[in-house]
Amino acid sequence: MTDTTPLTGAARAAALGDEAQGIAERLEQEHGVRPRLVVVVATEDESTAWYVRSITRAAARAGIACDTVRLPSDAEAAAIRTRLAGLSADPGVHGVILQTPLPPGTSAADLAGAIAPEKDVDGANPLSLGRLAAGLPAFAPATAEAVVALLDAHGIGIAGRGVAVVGRSTVVGKPLAHLLLDRDATVTVCHSRTADLAAVTRTADIVVAAAGRAGLITAAHLAPGAVVVDVGTNPTEDGGLTGDVDAESVAGVAAALSPVPGGIGPVTTALLLQHTALAAQRAVGAHP
Repeated sequence: MTDTTPLTGAARAAALGDEAQGIAERLEQEHGVRPRLVVVVATEDESTAWYVRSITRAAARAGIACDTVRLPSDAEAAAIRTRLAGLSADPGVHGVILQTPLPPGTSAADLAGAIAPEKDVDGANPLSLGRLAAGLPAFAPATAEAVVALLDAHGIGIAGRGVAVVGRSTVVGKPLAHLLLDRDATVTVCHSRTADLAAVTRTADIVVAAAGRAGLITAAHLAPGAVVVDVGTNPTEDGGLTGDVDAESVAGVAAALSPVPGGIGPVTTALLLQHTALAAQRAVGAHP
């Protein structure tokens, strides 16, 4: 039995933050423009509040302005859509995120269509997702892109590898499949209707757990030496977070595993800031 290497995200997140800061500094010095991100929130969910605060702190370190627009937790779809459209039309705003969860009766897919694709830094607009699927320029959902960035940061090859993605959401599973295909992986997308999930994931070199079910992936789901990326962020009774992977079970079986927290999360936040800086750069017609 070999040790399982932790795929931590801090170093990659720091590098992405430095890149975003460099772009922000150049834009302010050369164009008098400071990249600005706006997060629209319509929930009282405490975990969402914690996440938004973490984005705000990271943005401050990178020299990016970050504002939060708070709407009532019972806001109607029309009110949210109007606010998103207004921010999309504001030349002083470069990135817009619609944070979930949303009020009952509203649809993230429907509302995200009000975010202009050029400001859609979390790749939520169906137009962005369509462009991504077609191999055209678009911002990918940051969490999906973070999986690829984390693998790259740890020198884990993707081309020619078999990857099982467990989860088919438009936030992670589906866009990640396209990103991996673009990197020449052979991708299988699994979901709640997959018959004998373990039989499928055991054939994969890399397993990405993004189903939102704590402890779903165990040693029984892995081939010895598989690389496992845990995208799950499931709340625990003590107020912490746990992933979709049973870390104790897979220890010594997986060659590498991303921890929760400390793996995908910081890279996702850093990518949102990098996307915002790039959106601001494009808005003023600047070049790297």
